[in-house]
Amino acid sequence: MEPDDEIHANGGADVSNNRNRPIISSEQLDIEAYAGLYTGRTKITRLLFIADRCGQNNNTAMKMEALRMAYEEIKKGENTQLFRDVVQKIDGRLGSNYGMDSAWCEMVDRKADQRKEKLENELNAYRTNLIKESIRMGYNDFGDYYYAHGYLADAFKSYARTRDYCTTSKHVIHTCMSAILVSIEMGQFTHVTSYVSKAEQTAEALEPPTVSKLRCAAGLAHLEAKKYKLAARKFLEVSPELGNSYNEVIAPQDVATYGGLCALASFDRAELKSKVIDNPNFRNFLELVPEVRELIHDFYSSHYASCLDYLGNLKANLMLDIHLHDHVQTLYDQIRNKALIQYTHPFVSVDLHMMANAFKTTVAGLGKELEALIADNQIQARIDSHNKILYARHADQRNATFQRVLQTGNEFDRDVRAMLLRANLIKHEYKASRKL
Repeated sequence: MEPDDEIHANGGADVSNNRNRPIISSEQLDIEAYAGLYTGRTKITRLLFIADRCGQNNNTAMKMEALRMAYEEIKKGENTQLFRDVVQKIDGRLGSNYGMDSAWCEMVDRKADQRKEKLENELNAYRTNLIKESIRMGYNDFGDYYYAHGYLADAFKSYARTRDYCTTSKHVIHTCMSAILVSIEMGQFTHVTSYVSKAEQTAEALEPPTVSKLRCAAGLAHLEAKKYKLAARKFLEVSPELGNSYNEVIAPQDVATYGGLCALASFDRAELKSKVIDNPNFRNFLELVPEVRELIHDFYSSHYASCLDYLGNLKANLMLDIHLHDHVQTLYDQIRNKALIQYTHPFVSVDLHMMANAFKTTVAGLGKELEALIADNQIQARIDSHNKILYARHADQRNATFQRVLQTGNEFDRDVRAMLLRANLIKHEYKASRKL
């Protein structure tokens, strides 16, 4: 048995044999470093989401830092409505440099009106001339215009209309990717799934980075639908060629985090080994997030105390993730339940005091968790409440063997009778045909 495959039944191992691990990070999220992973609209929406969450948690310093960065990022674009919303949220608390800039808003809105008029005139001319490629480009330009100014529904409609004027597979892929981007921003993940499917139907024009982008989008859609196993499979299929090419939607670190946690919550032990730990492509993503890499290895090696430490320290920052926050508690509960089941599986009896120590909980709390799993038929056992011992309910092997033998005998008897009947039928049909 290799070192990584060794199961430490008590949830720990000899420190002297423990591999070197990075220090578990429990530091507050570095907003600047986090925001630097993204570009475009998602960078702003993630910052605003962090500000909202920190506001709920009374973390004013972190909230204002996120709003400050969002303010600066918005002024690089053309979304004046979003700018006004952020200024209202700041409410003068960052000084005069982060107040309402009416001159900038008027200038951007004026240029926007001029550009929209120009785009309308061009599109009308293209329609008159019936040039499909020009019409496609016209609708695409309108989609870009609406997206830049925050009119996501109109942007989606414009991108969707380009589908009727596509003349090559690459055009179809471009339409699908644009529609997927806007759909993710709007939270319309049914559209995401639909356009991922349409893009995959033009496989001949798909390049490796585009395939990875589609898998990321599909993974996010499955995650939103709480189909964690399907989400894990999609994120695990992402190629390292993705790099930073899709950071207007997702960062490589997110692929590791989303994929790793979904896999832990939904994969069995064999799948975890073959599809995650031994997956050379996904290993490249895990290297970007050492905490997730280590907690996966700890879970597989039954180092539950360390695994739970990593999960506990990551939780606060994961709750600030725009896609993951709604699923953190569910994923954590599923991972913990799997750990409890895996811990008890090899034993005839388990001392609840030792088990509670391994899982850093009280005996009473552990008892309630085990009772729920037993009631749900996930653990075949009974609890001795007086002595605080869990006893496994192992089936009567002697009786089970007799039952299997009896079943095999009945099946053999049935098969022989069927063969004899068939032989007799063939025999009589043969004699009848001879008489004719």
